Amino acid sequence: MKTAAISLPLLLLLSGCGGVQSALDAHGQTAILLKSLIIFVVATCFVVWIIVMLVLIWSLMRRRDGQAADDRSLHRRITIAVSGAVAATALIISGLTIASFYTTRGLDPARDPDMTIRVRAQQWWWQFIYEDADPAQSFHTANEIHIPVGKAVRVRLESSDVIHSFWVPSLAGKQDLIPGRENVLTLRAERPGVYRGQCAEFCGLQHSHMALFVIAEDEESYRQWASAQRKEGLQPREPEIVAGKALFMARQCAACHTIRGTEASGTTGPDLTHIGSRHTIAAGLLENTRGSLAAWIADPQTLKPGNNMPIVPLSADELRQISAYMDSLK
Repeated sequence: MKTAAISLPLLLLLSGCGGVQSALDAHGQTAILLKSLIIFVVATCFVVWIIVMLVLIWSLMRRRDGQAADDRSLHRRITIAVSGAVAATALIISGLTIASFYTTRGLDPARDPDMTIRVRAQQWWWQFIYEDADPAQSFHTANEIHIPVGKAVRVRLESSDVIHSFWVPSLAGKQDLIPGRENVLTLRAERPGVYRGQCAEFCGLQHSHMALFVIAEDEESYRQWASAQRKEGLQPREPEIVAGKALFMARQCAACHTIRGTEASGTTGPDLTHIGSRHTIAAGLLENTRGSLAAWIADPQTLKPGNNMPIVPLSADELRQISAYMDSLK
């Protein structure tokens, strides 16, 4: 029972050291540097705490045993102890400062990245622009980044409205996105995986529902994904999907969203050319299923109050048709 009572609090403390969004579950070059710094700082503070506790216990035991005398050497002993403590504090703080300085130097953006992605934060979703020297090879997506494993990816950060913060703790440190200013960050995943990120700066009502996912995959899988993303949206053939496309173009949807290969060219909302291939919708709020798409289209303000998508009146049949069209855009 005693062992269980001791183990339970320790397990609860350690539960925050892993998971889908933990700075201690590091799989990126800069995240590994930051993890090392965190461990060093925590270990140093723990050693200092142990030493302080031992000195305190020793002092109390001496007083209990009547060994603390008011002799002339008391002042000298106190002076030595305080001087030693001040010197140790200065050394510890200097060590932590030096460690932080060299870690920060290691976080500088890569000078010769393998690729560049422009990230534009909006209330409350992420727009990702894959830039290329050939404009025809550039493309937009939303809320989900794909990157090749082992490649340095320069992320150019900007905001369209308020201050946001880009944070994928398993891959890199945190960086703010400030209106009118561009910041730069480097992502590099050392192994394949899906890494969750989050806006880490309070940016309004739905701040906590502004997630993103970085999907790191081998280079061939990444090339296939990027090639598919550059293509225009699939042209529907099934009657229900054809009807859904016609409704999408006739309603307000086409004024706010882009679907390449159609007349829909709005820029207010996310690019929906390949929305059916994404893992989630509404910036990580819902798993991307046809049911979730229908629920979001029917009433986005209930699911994510304050977002910029209006409620579009649709009958049950129209809702099924549009959700089928969205689901088909792989």
